[in-house]
Amino acid sequence: MGVSPAPGGPIDRRSTTPDVVAAVDIGTNSVHMVVARVAAGDRFEVITRQKEMVRLGSGRGEMRQLETDAIDRGVAALARCRSVADAWDAVVFAVATSAVREARNAGEFLDRARTEAGIEVEVISGYEEARLIQLGVLQALPLFDRRLLLVDVGGGSTEVLLGTEGRVDYARSVKLGSLRMTRKFFPGGEVRGDALARCRRDVRARLAPMVHELGDRPFDVAVASSGTAEALAAMALARKGGEVPNSLNGAVLPVRQLRKVVDSLAGAATPAERRTLPGIDANRADILPGGAVVLEQVCEALGIEELVISEYALREGVLLDGLHRLRGGNLHHLRDLRRRSVLHLMELCDDDPEHSVQVSRLALQLHDGLGARLGLDDRDRELLEAGALLANVGLFVSHSGHHKHSYYVIRNSEHLMGFTDREVELIAQVARYHRKSAPSEEKHAEFAALSSADRARVRAMAGIVRLAIGLDRNHDAAVEAVRVKDEGDVVTLDLLGDGADLSLERYTASERRALLEDVLGAEVVLTAD
Repeated sequence: MGVSPAPGGPIDRRSTTPDVVAAVDIGTNSVHMVVARVAAGDRFEVITRQKEMVRLGSGRGEMRQLETDAIDRGVAALARCRSVADAWDAVVFAVATSAVREARNAGEFLDRARTEAGIEVEVISGYEEARLIQLGVLQALPLFDRRLLLVDVGGGSTEVLLGTEGRVDYARSVKLGSLRMTRKFFPGGEVRGDALARCRRDVRARLAPMVHELGDRPFDVAVASSGTAEALAAMALARKGGEVPNSLNGAVLPVRQLRKVVDSLAGAATPAERRTLPGIDANRADILPGGAVVLEQVCEALGIEELVISEYALREGVLLDGLHRLRGGNLHHLRDLRRRSVLHLMELCDDDPEHSVQVSRLALQLHDGLGARLGLDDRDRELLEAGALLANVGLFVSHSGHHKHSYYVIRNSEHLMGFTDREVELIAQVARYHRKSAPSEEKHAEFAALSSADRARVRAMAGIVRLAIGLDRNHDAAVEAVRVKDEGDVVTLDLLGDGADLSLERYTASERRALLEDVLGAEVVLTAD
């Protein structure tokens, strides 16, 4: 996810752990930020929070365009977040969800966030959003050892996850949210005629594929997170005459009470009438019926009888995930999750995974010998490994042009978890250029769209993978190791193979060295004892 350097220069992620970290969640409805001091282990001490309802996804149509005034509001909110984070000298991690994810002009918002607010924003997939929400929830509720069903209703999408011990067993993002449903069925926030019944039918229909996929999978506890769920739980408590506590974390919302809250919201036709209801969040009065119907119908469809409320959600998950990116971690270590998801996709789509594993092993040896010269660091090493492991997944589609198919499979896969959108793009491009034509800004739009630094990364990593593939020409792992000797104008690669005849591997790799030579600015010579 996006890391915005603190004042004074970039952070060296390999050696520096900050004292204060900030996470920004840019949603369809609101921009939320939490600033926290890093404590022992995986703990955080929250210093301050900031929330602004900017309605980024408030434009016309099916959330395909961010309106100029919405972008203005979003960038202004991010600038204020940046000021607060700077006051605490915090490293900022920022993610954007449904509204930006779906917008054709997302680049305009991301560019302005970077240049005007000084915040680098990563757009995350719905599946990654669900994973990060789970990380947040597990910091708020003692549910690590229980089979967890998580529901998070946002402004533009709803994430549903089934997991145990921090593992994601199932995750799906559905285009259902409070703002989206309001625009479609309750324009102006008004509930008229049969709009409630039509909204319920529409939500049930959109949930049907998820219900089929989940089947009868059991769960021990159902958790609801984020603003919609908290607002509905507060109203349920107020309806019973109880005092709404300062914290709703761990509160239980029976679904039978949720239904009554939905009926009361629908019974107040306008936002003005709704603001008189006990316990309601006045700022949500116009969009709460849409979100309430979504949560109600998810519970009906999945047989949920009660929900436990978590006050922690995406932004707290981003905090923990960001800290692990900076210093590594154990319980939810990102690399373990990422590598498992890469291996899973490889095993699904690659008919010769042993070859891909051998190629990745040799590619990493080349990186370790040449990475510093190529400008690649440890983070790039992980992306290189993923690109090498997944280079041949396009064979699942067709042998002809399979490098292009590999790009498509990686870019659109639901199996890669823990990676940012940018990282998935880099992995996909490394796989795309493992054969045939070299990367070209003039011929390849996706490559041209990368930053100059990322174009250099792709060229270097693709050059390594191309040569590594040549080193396993017979798919028999004959080359056991590569010894790298960098002499400036000449780089010698000595192939070791325990007495095997490596002449074919040497020849094939020599035929595939041009891109690596171009990036190195040196001749590559292969030798074999």
